[in-house]
Amino acid sequence: MLILSLHRHKCSMSSERITVTGAAGQICYSLLPRIAAGEMFGPEIKVSLQLLEIPPALDALKGVAMELQDCSFPLLDDVITTSDPDEAFSGSNHCLLIGSKPRGPGMERSDLLKDNGKIFVGQGKSIATNAADNCRIVVVGNPCNTNCMIAASQSDRFGPERFTAMTRLDQNRAVAMLAEKAGTDVTQISNMAIFGNHSPTMFPDFSNALISGKPAIDVISDSDWLKNEFIPAVGKRGAAIIKARGLSSAASAANALINHVRSLDTVSDEVHSVVVHSEGEYGFEEGVWAGMPVRTVSHGNYEIVKDFEHDDFAKVAIAKTNAELVSEKELVSDFL
Repeated sequence: MLILSLHRHKCSMSSERITVTGAAGQICYSLLPRIAAGEMFGPEIKVSLQLLEIPPALDALKGVAMELQDCSFPLLDDVITTSDPDEAFSGSNHCLLIGSKPRGPGMERSDLLKDNGKIFVGQGKSIATNAADNCRIVVVGNPCNTNCMIAASQSDRFGPERFTAMTRLDQNRAVAMLAEKAGTDVTQISNMAIFGNHSPTMFPDFSNALISGKPAIDVISDSDWLKNEFIPAVGKRGAAIIKARGLSSAASAANALINHVRSLDTVSDEVHSVVVHSEGEYGFEEGVWAGMPVRTVSHGNYEIVKDFEHDDFAKVAIAKTNAELVSEKELVSDFL
């Protein structure tokens, strides 16, 4: 374990311990400086970063820690690098589970789910044993819905409301595409919810979205574009980025995670998309983890928005992504 203490004299500001897994990866290279600069938790919160990696990546992680030190961030108290989950999650207030095993050539999705299941079983148990009492957990590593379900299943200390997975990147992509099509600014798009799995089966719900306060389907009257171009473009955007740059999304994923955490920390009537534990809302099977619209009602606490109305087209789309989530749940049932 490497510890870099950056401020010998602690001030009276509030402080948070943030655990980040897969910390030597691309997403984290974009994310960690922004956390240290105060973009995730605000300018009044000092942070200690507890960075977890697999042993072969520890040298690279040491370099990341050195760069963070060289930035001389006023809000960054210290940086811990380790390959031991118990050390990484010790006393953590926020656990950002970004690392996961990527899908290799010719690899079956069932094998990917099971390989990652082992990782998230271990991390879920370690969080339950070592994290702070107020800990909240966000899963980013794919397949994030099912990885979140596995991690949450290992904890009898933290309820499912403490665990979320990220679909904010899908929401941001959908917002940008609607704004471009409508010829307006992204700030004019609201109520844009992502339903279901973080996969090409997701349903970006254009039917409840608003553009400048008006229904998106009235502003963009091209139903064929919305159903047959917009939906698949959002679902396959990640693959399009890999094809274009030869690497998966990194800066946009880091930005979306900051949005995800900030939105859950900020009380507002604004609707945002989060993967949460289903209790049967919108036709999702109870017990799967599905993207749904939520509002933040108190610091770190949300309620599912349950009054979105759907036509037959939307209901079929939601049923399709629910079926995929149910299938994934069955594939990893041995871990639950």
